[in-house]
Amino acid sequence: MLMRTDPFRELDRLSRLLEPGTWSRPSAMPMDAYRKGDEFVVAFDLPGVSPDAIEIDVERNMLTVKAERRPVADTDDVQMELSERPLGAFSRQIMLADTLDTERIAADYDAGVLTLRIPIAERAKPRKISIGTSEHKEISG
Repeated sequence: MLMRTDPFRELDRLSRLLEPGTWSRPSAMPMDAYRKGDEFVVAFDLPGVSPDAIEIDVERNMLTVKAERRPVADTDDVQMELSERPLGAFSRQIMLADTLDTERIAADYDAGVLTLRIPIAERAKPRKISIGTSEHKEISG
């Protein structure tokens, strides 16, 4: 149901660790993906992200989720003592299989978790095929 399209993700993560001053840069959103009954479910961890700062797009079979974690405090009159939570914009793309109905994706955001429910397309569901019989009749003339 899910095809990974980012073979260099681990390399990118390691290179970010080696760059000076980038240890707090946001990384890819952690996610779980599984099939439950007749739907495919993808859950993204987005703690501290406002629902209006989340954007979900589907083009053909490419699902793109973009989110932005903004500072909680107004920076004009706040003196930050410690800042370990990553801020900024980040995104994740997932190639969806043709067996999913991308026209009917449902999204829900609760307790910092974005959950997408994608129905399995009718053409991809298992179905029984009945076997007909044909009787051969002789024609006499």
